[in-house]
Amino acid sequence: MAEPLPPGLARQQLLYQRLRAAIVEGRLPAGTRLPASRALAVELGIARNTVLYAYEQLVAEGCLTAGRQGTRVARLASARPLEGMPRAGHLPGLARRAASALRVDGAVEIDTLLLAPGVPDLTLFPFRAWRACLERAWRAATPRQLGYASHGGEPGLRAALAAHLSAARGFAVHAEQVVITAGTQAGLDACARLLADAGDMAWVENPGYPAARAALELAGLRLHALPVDEAGMAPAARDWREAIPRLILLTPSHQYPTGRVMSLARRLELLDGARAAGAWIIEDDYDCEFRRGGPALPALYGLRAEAPVVYAGTFSKTLYPGLRIGYLVVPRALAADFARAAGQATRPGHGVEQAALADFIQRGHYTAHLRRVRRHYEQRQRALRAALARRPGAETAVGGGEAGLHLLLWLPPDCPDVEVARHAAALGLGVRPLSRYTVPPLRCNGLVLGYGSLDERQADEAVRRLRVAMARAAG
Repeated sequence: MAEPLPPGLARQQLLYQRLRAAIVEGRLPAGTRLPASRALAVELGIARNTVLYAYEQLVAEGCLTAGRQGTRVARLASARPLEGMPRAGHLPGLARRAASALRVDGAVEIDTLLLAPGVPDLTLFPFRAWRACLERAWRAATPRQLGYASHGGEPGLRAALAAHLSAARGFAVHAEQVVITAGTQAGLDACARLLADAGDMAWVENPGYPAARAALELAGLRLHALPVDEAGMAPAARDWREAIPRLILLTPSHQYPTGRVMSLARRLELLDGARAAGAWIIEDDYDCEFRRGGPALPALYGLRAEAPVVYAGTFSKTLYPGLRIGYLVVPRALAADFARAAGQATRPGHGVEQAALADFIQRGHYTAHLRRVRRHYEQRQRALRAALARRPGAETAVGGGEAGLHLLLWLPPDCPDVEVARHAAALGLGVRPLSRYTVPPLRCNGLVLGYGSLDERQADEAVRRLRVAMARAAG
Protein backbone atom coordinates (compact mmCIF):
# COMPACT_ATOMS: atom_id res chain seq x y z
CA MET A 1 0.00 0.00 0.00
CA ALA A 2 2.76 2.48 0.84
CA GLU A 3 6.53 2.69 0.93
CA PRO A 4 8.17 1.97 4.30
CA LEU A 5 8.37 4.89 6.68
CA PRO A 6 11.88 6.32 7.09
CA PRO A 7 13.58 5.66 10.43
CA GLY A 8 14.24 8.31 13.05
CA LEU A 9 10.97 10.24 12.59
CA ALA A 10 7.83 10.52 14.70
CA ARG A 11 6.22 7.61 12.83
CA GLN A 12 2.77 8.01 14.33
CA GLN A 13 2.56 11.59 13.05
CA LEU A 14 4.15 10.76 9.71
CA LEU A 15 1.75 7.91 8.94
CA TYR A 16 -1.21 10.00 10.04
CA GLN A 17 -0.14 12.92 7.82
CA ARG A 18 0.42 10.70 4.77
CA LEU A 19 -2.92 8.96 5.11
CA ARG A 20 -4.73 12.23 5.72
CA ALA A 21 -3.16 13.87 2.67
CA ALA A 22 -4.06 10.90 0.47
CA ILE A 23 -7.69 11.11 1.63
CA VAL A 24 -8.06 14.89 1.32
CA GLU A 25 -6.38 14.98 -2.10
CA GLY A 26 -8.60 12.15 -3.38
CA ARG A 27 -5.86 9.58 -3.93
CA LEU A 28 -7.79 7.34 -1.53
CA PRO A 29 -11.41 7.68 -2.75
CA ALA A 30 -14.41 7.49 -0.46
CA GLY A 31 -15.34 3.90 0.41
CA THR A 32 -11.80 2.54 0.00
CA ARG A 33 -11.18 -0.17 2.56
CA LEU A 34 -7.83 0.18 4.36
CA PRO A 35 -5.72 -2.82 5.41
CA ALA A 36 -6.17 -4.16 8.90
CA SER A 37 -3.91 -2.45 11.39
CA ARG A 38 -1.82 -5.61 11.95
CA ALA A 39 -1.34 -6.19 8.19
CA LEU A 40 -0.35 -2.56 7.50
CA ALA A 41 2.10 -2.61 10.40
CA VAL A 42 3.81 -5.70 8.94
CA GLU A 43 3.86 -4.15 5.44
CA LEU A 44 5.47 -0.92 6.70
CA GLY A 45 7.74 -2.54 9.28
CA ILE A 46 6.35 -0.55 12.18
CA ALA A 47 4.59 -1.28 15.45
CA ARG A 48 0.87 -1.97 15.30
CA ASN A 49 0.22 0.77 17.90
CA THR A 50 1.58 3.28 15.40
CA VAL A 51 -1.08 2.27 12.86
CA LEU A 52 -3.80 2.22 15.49
CA TYR A 53 -2.90 5.79 16.51
CA ALA A 54 -3.14 7.05 12.91
CA TYR A 55 -6.44 5.25 12.27
CA GLU A 56 -8.02 6.48 15.50
CA GLN A 57 -6.96 10.07 14.83
CA LEU A 58 -8.44 9.97 11.33
CA VAL A 59 -11.67 8.41 12.58
CA ALA A 60 -11.94 11.19 15.17
CA GLU A 61 -11.53 13.79 12.41
CA GLY A 62 -14.16 12.16 10.22
CA CYS A 63 -11.70 11.08 7.51
CA LEU A 64 -12.24 7.34 8.23
CA THR A 65 -15.14 5.23 9.44
CA ALA A 66 -14.62 2.07 11.48
CA GLY A 67 -17.10 -0.81 11.70
CA ARG A 68 -17.60 -4.57 11.25
CA GLN A 69 -16.73 -4.21 7.56
CA GLY A 70 -13.34 -2.79 8.45
CA THR A 71 -11.87 0.70 8.24
CA ARG A 72 -12.97 2.70 5.22
CA VAL A 73 -12.39 6.19 3.80
CA ALA A 74 -15.29 8.46 4.70
CA ARG A 75 -17.15 10.55 2.14
CA LEU A 76 -15.90 14.12 2.52
CA ALA A 77 -17.32 17.29 1.00
CA SER A 78 -17.13 17.20 -2.79
CA ALA A 79 -13.90 18.53 -4.26
CA ARG A 80 -15.83 19.87 -7.25
CA PRO A 81 -16.82 23.54 -7.08
CA LEU A 82 -20.47 24.31 -6.70
CA GLU A 83 -22.26 26.00 -9.57
CA GLY A 84 -21.24 29.63 -9.73
CA MET A 85 -18.45 29.24 -7.16
CA PRO A 86 -14.77 29.98 -7.90
CA ARG A 87 -12.84 27.03 -9.25
CA ALA A 88 -9.76 25.65 -7.52
CA GLY A 89 -6.86 28.01 -7.96
CA HIS A 90 -9.16 31.03 -8.42
CA LEU A 91 -9.37 32.77 -5.06
CA PRO A 92 -11.97 35.48 -4.53
CA GLY A 93 -10.53 38.99 -4.63
CA LEU A 94 -10.39 41.71 -2.02
CA ALA A 95 -13.50 43.60 -1.07
CA ARG A 96 -14.20 46.54 -3.38
CA ARG A 97 -13.28 49.13 -0.78
CA ALA A 98 -9.98 47.34 -0.08
CA ALA A 99 -9.14 47.23 -3.78
CA SER A 100 -9.95 50.92 -4.00
CA ALA A 101 -7.66 51.67 -1.08
CA LEU A 102 -4.75 50.07 -2.92
CA ARG A 103 -4.67 53.03 -5.29
CA VAL A 104 -1.89 54.46 -3.15
CA ASP A 105 1.47 55.58 -4.46
CA GLY A 106 4.17 53.30 -3.15
CA ALA A 107 4.12 50.31 -5.49
CA VAL A 108 7.87 50.87 -5.77
CA GLU A 109 9.80 51.07 -2.52
CA ILE A 110 11.66 54.39 -2.73
CA ASP A 111 12.05 55.44 0.90
CA THR A 112 15.77 54.66 0.85
CA LEU A 113 16.47 56.88 -2.19
CA LEU A 114 17.60 60.51 -2.26
CA LEU A 115 14.82 63.12 -1.97
CA ALA A 116 12.23 60.56 -0.76
CA PRO A 117 9.56 62.60 1.08
CA GLY A 118 8.47 62.04 4.65
CA VAL A 119 11.62 60.15 5.65
CA PRO A 120 13.36 61.43 8.80
CA ASP A 121 17.11 61.10 9.31
CA LEU A 122 17.33 58.09 11.61
CA THR A 123 21.08 58.61 12.10
CA LEU A 124 20.13 61.59 14.31
CA PHE A 125 18.12 59.37 16.66
CA PRO A 126 19.36 59.57 20.29
CA PHE A 127 20.09 55.86 20.68
CA ARG A 128 21.87 56.12 24.04
CA ALA A 129 19.11 58.08 25.78
CA TRP A 130 16.38 55.89 24.31
CA ARG A 131 18.20 52.69 25.24
CA ALA A 132 18.52 53.90 28.84
CA CYS A 133 14.79 54.64 28.99
CA LEU A 134 13.98 51.21 27.58
CA GLU A 135 16.23 49.50 30.10
CA ARG A 136 14.57 51.35 32.99
CA ALA A 137 11.15 50.47 31.62
CA TRP A 138 12.03 46.78 31.41
CA ARG A 139 13.48 46.75 34.92
CA ALA A 140 10.25 48.25 36.24
CA ALA A 141 7.97 46.17 34.02
CA THR A 142 5.21 44.12 35.63
CA PRO A 143 3.19 41.23 34.19
CA ARG A 144 0.41 43.72 33.50
CA GLN A 145 2.57 45.59 30.99
CA LEU A 146 3.23 42.38 29.09
CA GLY A 147 -0.46 42.00 28.39
CA TYR A 148 -2.78 44.37 26.59
CA ALA A 149 -2.27 48.01 27.44
CA SER A 150 -4.83 49.93 29.48
CA HIS A 151 -7.71 51.51 27.57
CA GLY A 152 -6.31 54.73 26.17
CA GLY A 153 -2.71 53.65 26.71
CA GLU A 154 -0.20 53.67 29.56
CA PRO A 155 -1.24 56.32 32.12
CA GLY A 156 2.31 57.64 32.38
CA LEU A 157 2.56 58.28 28.65
CA ARG A 158 -0.86 59.92 28.51
CA ALA A 159 0.18 62.30 31.31
CA ALA A 160 3.56 63.04 29.70
CA LEU A 161 1.94 63.80 26.35
CA ALA A 162 -0.71 66.02 27.92
CA ALA A 163 2.01 68.12 29.56
CA HIS A 164 4.09 68.24 26.36
CA LEU A 165 1.17 69.28 24.13
CA SER A 166 -0.02 71.91 26.59
CA ALA A 167 3.44 73.51 26.45
CA ALA A 168 4.26 72.94 22.77
CA ARG A 169 0.86 73.56 21.12
CA GLY A 170 -0.68 75.90 23.66
CA PHE A 171 -4.00 74.17 24.27
CA ALA A 172 -5.14 72.80 27.61
CA VAL A 173 -5.30 69.01 27.61
CA HIS A 174 -5.74 66.51 30.42
CA ALA A 175 -4.21 63.04 30.50
CA GLU A 176 -7.58 61.29 30.19
CA GLN A 177 -8.17 63.06 26.85
CA VAL A 178 -5.09 61.42 25.28
CA VAL A 179 -5.63 58.08 23.55
CA ILE A 180 -2.51 56.19 22.48
CA THR A 181 -2.71 54.47 19.08
CA ALA A 182 -0.49 52.25 16.94
CA GLY A 183 0.42 55.18 14.67
CA THR A 184 -1.54 57.71 12.65
CA GLN A 185 -3.24 55.16 10.41
CA ALA A 186 -4.61 53.29 13.41
CA GLY A 187 -5.82 56.58 14.85
CA LEU A 188 -7.62 57.53 11.64
CA ASP A 189 -9.18 54.07 11.48
CA ALA A 190 -10.43 54.45 15.05
CA CYS A 191 -11.96 57.84 14.27
CA ALA A 192 -13.61 56.54 11.10
CA ARG A 193 -15.17 53.58 12.89
CA LEU A 194 -16.08 55.20 16.21
CA LEU A 195 -17.24 58.64 15.05
CA ALA A 196 -19.03 57.66 11.82
CA ASP A 197 -21.12 54.87 10.36
CA ALA A 198 -20.50 53.02 7.10
CA GLY A 199 -21.91 55.07 4.25
CA ASP A 200 -21.40 58.42 5.98
CA MET A 201 -19.68 61.24 4.09
CA ALA A 202 -16.06 62.15 4.80
CA TRP A 203 -14.39 65.25 3.38
CA VAL A 204 -10.74 64.96 2.39
CA GLU A 205 -8.22 67.39 0.93
CA ASN A 206 -7.45 67.26 -2.79
CA PRO A 207 -4.57 66.75 -3.29
CA GLY A 208 -4.15 64.85 -0.07
CA TYR A 209 -2.47 61.91 1.63
CA PRO A 210 -3.55 58.69 -0.14
CA ALA A 211 -3.06 56.46 2.92
CA ALA A 212 -5.41 58.65 4.94
CA ARG A 213 -8.06 58.36 2.23
CA ALA A 214 -7.52 54.61 2.28
CA ALA A 215 -8.19 54.43 6.03
CA LEU A 216 -11.53 56.17 5.59
CA GLU A 217 -12.50 54.09 2.56
CA LEU A 218 -11.68 50.84 4.37
CA ALA A 219 -14.06 51.92 7.13
CA GLY A 220 -16.83 52.12 4.52
CA LEU A 221 -17.09 55.91 4.33
CA ARG A 222 -17.94 57.83 1.17
CA LEU A 223 -15.26 60.36 0.24
CA HIS A 224 -15.84 63.89 -0.99
CA ALA A 225 -12.55 65.41 -2.18
CA LEU A 226 -12.34 69.20 -1.83
CA PRO A 227 -9.75 71.42 -3.51
CA VAL A 228 -7.00 73.14 -1.57
CA ASP A 229 -6.22 76.82 -2.21
CA GLU A 230 -3.68 79.15 -0.61
CA ALA A 231 -5.71 79.18 2.63
CA GLY A 232 -6.28 75.40 2.85
CA MET A 233 -9.32 73.21 2.18
CA ALA A 234 -11.88 75.35 0.37
CA PRO A 235 -15.46 74.06 0.66
CA ALA A 236 -18.19 76.00 -1.10
CA ALA A 237 -21.71 76.64 0.21
CA ARG A 238 -22.92 73.92 -2.16
CA ASP A 239 -20.67 71.35 -0.48
CA TRP A 240 -22.21 72.08 2.92
CA ARG A 241 -25.70 71.68 1.41
CA GLU A 242 -25.27 68.69 -0.91
CA ALA A 243 -22.42 66.66 0.60
CA ILE A 244 -23.06 67.08 4.33
CA PRO A 245 -20.03 65.61 6.11
CA ARG A 246 -19.78 63.43 9.16
CA LEU A 247 -15.96 63.60 9.20
CA ILE A 248 -13.61 66.29 7.86
CA LEU A 249 -9.96 65.24 7.62
CA LEU A 250 -7.49 68.15 7.59
CA THR A 251 -3.74 68.83 7.72
CA PRO A 252 -4.06 72.55 8.49
CA SER A 253 -0.62 73.32 9.93
CA HIS A 254 1.22 72.03 6.85
CA GLN A 255 -1.12 70.66 4.22
CA TYR A 256 0.11 67.42 2.73
CA PRO A 257 1.46 67.46 0.08
CA THR A 258 1.20 71.15 -1.00
CA GLY A 259 2.69 72.48 2.24
CA ARG A 260 0.16 75.31 2.48
CA VAL A 261 -0.88 76.63 5.90
CA MET A 262 -4.58 77.07 6.61
CA SER A 263 -5.47 80.66 7.46
CA LEU A 264 -7.06 81.54 10.78
CA ALA A 265 -10.19 82.77 9.01
CA ARG A 266 -10.57 79.44 7.17
CA ARG A 267 -10.06 77.52 10.42
CA LEU A 268 -12.85 79.43 12.11
CA GLU A 269 -15.13 78.96 9.09
CA LEU A 270 -14.59 75.20 9.15
CA LEU A 271 -15.22 75.02 12.89
CA ASP A 272 -18.52 76.87 12.48
CA GLY A 273 -19.53 74.74 9.49
CA ALA A 274 -18.67 71.46 11.22
CA ARG A 275 -20.66 72.40 14.31
CA ALA A 276 -23.68 73.33 12.20
CA ALA A 277 -23.45 70.09 10.17
CA GLY A 278 -22.96 67.86 13.20
CA ALA A 279 -19.55 66.81 11.84
CA TRP A 280 -16.25 65.90 13.43
CA ILE A 281 -12.97 67.45 12.30
CA ILE A 282 -9.90 65.21 12.47
CA GLU A 283 -6.87 67.49 12.69
CA ASP A 284 -3.79 65.57 11.54
CA ASP A 285 -0.88 67.62 12.90
CA TYR A 286 1.65 65.16 11.50
CA ASP A 287 4.76 67.41 11.49
CA CYS A 288 3.90 70.41 13.65
CA GLU A 289 7.20 69.91 15.52
CA PHE A 290 9.19 71.00 12.45
CA ARG A 291 7.67 74.46 12.11
CA ARG A 292 9.87 77.27 10.78
CA GLY A 293 9.20 80.74 9.48
CA GLY A 294 7.58 82.17 12.60
CA PRO A 295 5.17 80.88 15.24
CA ALA A 296 2.56 78.34 14.19
CA LEU A 297 -1.09 79.29 13.96
CA PRO A 298 -3.16 77.84 16.80
CA ALA A 299 -4.44 74.32 16.30
CA LEU A 300 -8.12 73.88 15.52
CA TYR A 301 -8.29 71.78 18.66
CA GLY A 302 -8.76 74.22 21.51
CA LEU A 303 -9.35 77.19 19.21
CA ARG A 304 -12.91 77.26 20.47
CA ALA A 305 -14.39 75.69 23.57
CA GLU A 306 -16.01 72.31 23.04
CA ALA A 307 -15.12 72.33 19.33
CA PRO A 308 -15.90 69.04 17.51
CA VAL A 309 -12.22 68.32 16.83
CA VAL A 310 -10.05 65.24 17.36
CA TYR A 311 -6.35 66.07 17.26
CA ALA A 312 -4.00 63.42 15.83
CA GLY A 313 -0.22 63.23 16.24
CA THR A 314 2.58 60.74 15.70
CA PHE A 315 6.17 59.94 16.65
CA SER A 316 6.98 58.44 13.24
CA LYS A 317 8.69 61.61 11.99
CA THR A 318 10.12 62.91 15.26
CA LEU A 319 11.56 59.61 16.55
CA TYR A 320 11.32 56.64 14.16
CA PRO A 321 8.55 55.02 12.10
CA GLY A 322 9.05 51.53 13.52
CA LEU A 323 8.04 52.71 16.99
CA ARG A 324 4.39 52.56 15.80
CA ILE A 325 3.07 54.91 18.48
CA GLY A 326 0.72 57.77 17.76
CA TYR A 327 -1.97 59.52 19.73
CA LEU A 328 -5.33 61.22 19.58
CA VAL A 329 -6.62 64.04 21.77
CA VAL A 330 -10.40 63.97 22.07
CA PRO A 331 -12.83 66.37 23.77
CA ARG A 332 -13.15 65.74 27.46
CA ALA A 333 -16.85 64.88 27.31
CA LEU A 334 -16.10 62.05 24.88
CA ALA A 335 -12.75 60.92 26.26
CA ALA A 336 -13.71 58.01 28.51
CA ASP A 337 -16.11 56.38 26.05
CA PHE A 338 -13.74 56.87 23.11
CA ALA A 339 -10.77 55.34 24.97
CA ARG A 340 -12.84 52.35 26.11
CA ALA A 341 -14.29 51.75 22.62
CA ALA A 342 -10.88 52.13 20.94
CA GLY A 343 -9.39 49.67 23.41
CA GLN A 344 -12.08 47.11 22.72
CA ALA A 345 -11.62 47.51 18.96
CA THR A 346 -7.81 47.30 18.80
CA ARG A 347 -6.58 45.62 22.02
CA PRO A 348 -3.51 47.87 22.35
CA GLY A 349 -0.10 46.66 23.46
CA HIS A 350 3.51 47.94 23.62
CA GLY A 351 3.13 48.69 27.32
CA VAL A 352 6.88 48.65 28.00
CA GLU A 353 7.68 50.86 25.00
CA GLN A 354 4.97 53.30 26.07
CA ALA A 355 6.49 53.47 29.55
CA ALA A 356 9.92 54.08 28.01
CA LEU A 357 8.53 56.87 25.83
CA ALA A 358 6.90 58.52 28.85
CA ASP A 359 10.27 58.46 30.62
CA PHE A 360 11.97 59.82 27.47
CA ILE A 361 9.57 62.78 27.35
CA GLN A 362 9.62 63.51 31.08
CA ARG A 363 13.43 63.58 31.24
CA GLY A 364 13.54 66.23 28.52
CA HIS A 365 15.14 63.99 25.89
CA TYR A 366 12.28 64.47 23.45
CA THR A 367 12.39 68.27 23.56
CA ALA A 368 16.19 68.28 23.23
CA HIS A 369 16.00 65.89 20.27
CA LEU A 370 13.43 68.10 18.53
CA ARG A 371 15.63 71.19 18.94
CA ARG A 372 18.56 69.33 17.45
CA VAL A 373 16.80 67.86 14.40
CA ARG A 374 15.00 71.14 13.64
CA ARG A 375 18.38 72.79 13.03
CA HIS A 376 19.48 69.96 10.74
CA TYR A 377 16.27 69.96 8.73
CA GLU A 378 16.32 73.73 8.32
CA GLN A 379 19.88 73.57 6.96
CA ARG A 380 18.90 70.78 4.57
CA GLN A 381 15.93 72.68 3.22
CA ARG A 382 18.13 75.71 2.58
CA ALA A 383 20.68 73.53 0.80
CA LEU A 384 18.01 71.96 -1.42
CA ARG A 385 16.48 75.34 -2.28
CA ALA A 386 19.90 76.74 -3.13
CA ALA A 387 20.71 73.76 -5.35
CA LEU A 388 17.39 74.14 -7.18
CA ALA A 389 18.13 77.83 -7.75
CA ARG A 390 21.60 77.08 -9.10
CA ARG A 391 20.18 74.63 -11.65
CA PRO A 392 17.01 76.31 -12.88
CA GLY A 393 16.35 74.02 -15.89
CA ALA A 394 12.70 74.06 -16.98
CA GLU A 395 10.31 76.68 -15.63
CA THR A 396 9.46 75.50 -12.12
CA ALA A 397 8.27 76.96 -8.81
CA VAL A 398 9.06 75.76 -5.30
CA GLY A 399 6.63 75.90 -2.40
CA GLY A 400 5.68 74.39 0.92
CA GLY A 401 8.71 75.09 3.10
CA GLU A 402 7.05 76.56 6.20
CA ALA A 403 7.25 73.26 8.07
CA GLY A 404 7.84 69.56 7.69
CA LEU A 405 10.34 67.51 5.70
CA HIS A 406 9.39 68.16 2.08
CA LEU A 407 9.13 70.79 -0.64
CA LEU A 408 6.81 70.87 -3.63
CA LEU A 409 8.29 71.48 -7.07
CA TRP A 410 5.65 72.58 -9.58
CA LEU A 411 6.42 71.37 -13.12
CA PRO A 412 5.53 72.79 -16.56
CA PRO A 413 2.81 70.98 -18.53
CA ASP A 414 5.27 69.43 -21.00
CA CYS A 415 7.09 67.68 -18.15
CA PRO A 416 4.64 65.03 -16.77
CA ASP A 417 5.38 64.27 -13.14
CA VAL A 418 4.79 60.51 -13.37
CA GLU A 419 7.38 60.24 -16.14
CA VAL A 420 9.84 62.44 -14.24
CA ALA A 421 9.46 60.25 -11.15
CA ARG A 422 10.01 57.12 -13.22
CA HIS A 423 13.23 58.46 -14.73
CA ALA A 424 14.30 59.83 -11.35
CA ALA A 425 13.93 56.43 -9.67
CA ALA A 426 16.30 54.96 -12.27
CA LEU A 427 18.78 57.67 -11.22
CA GLY A 428 18.48 56.87 -7.51
CA LEU A 429 15.95 59.54 -6.54
CA GLY A 430 12.78 58.86 -4.54
CA VAL A 431 10.68 61.87 -5.59
CA ARG A 432 6.93 61.31 -5.78
CA PRO A 433 4.58 62.65 -8.47
CA LEU A 434 2.01 65.10 -7.17
CA SER A 435 -0.63 63.70 -9.50
CA ARG A 436 -0.68 60.48 -7.46
CA TYR A 437 -2.03 62.47 -4.50
CA THR A 438 -5.04 63.85 -6.37
CA VAL A 439 -8.60 62.60 -6.84
CA PRO A 440 -9.99 63.10 -10.40
CA PRO A 441 -11.03 65.31 -12.02
CA LEU A 442 -8.40 67.49 -10.33
CA ARG A 443 -5.08 67.48 -12.17
CA CYS A 444 -1.81 68.63 -10.68
CA ASN A 445 1.70 68.39 -12.07
CA GLY A 446 4.57 68.53 -9.65
CA LEU A 447 7.03 66.60 -7.51
CA VAL A 448 7.16 66.06 -3.76
CA LEU A 449 10.83 66.37 -2.72
CA GLY A 450 11.97 65.16 0.68
CA TYR A 451 15.01 66.60 2.40
CA GLY A 452 14.80 64.99 5.85
CA SER A 453 17.56 62.45 5.19
CA LEU A 454 19.42 64.57 2.61
CA ASP A 455 23.06 65.35 3.37
CA GLU A 456 23.66 68.97 2.37
CA ARG A 457 26.69 67.84 0.36
CA GLN A 458 24.37 65.67 -1.76
CA ALA A 459 21.98 68.47 -2.68
CA ASP A 460 23.70 69.61 -5.90
CA GLU A 461 24.15 66.07 -7.18
CA ALA A 462 20.54 65.20 -6.35
CA VAL A 463 19.24 68.24 -8.23
CA ARG A 464 21.53 67.49 -11.17
CA ARG A 465 19.99 64.03 -11.47
CA LEU A 466 16.51 65.52 -11.09
CA ARG A 467 17.13 67.88 -14.01
CA VAL A 468 18.32 64.94 -16.10
CA ALA A 469 15.09 63.07 -15.28
CA MET A 470 13.03 66.14 -16.20
CA ALA A 471 14.84 66.50 -19.51
CA ARG A 472 14.24 62.84 -20.34
CA ALA A 473 10.54 63.09 -19.44
CA ALA A 474 10.10 66.18 -21.59
CA GLY A 475 12.20 64.76 -24.42
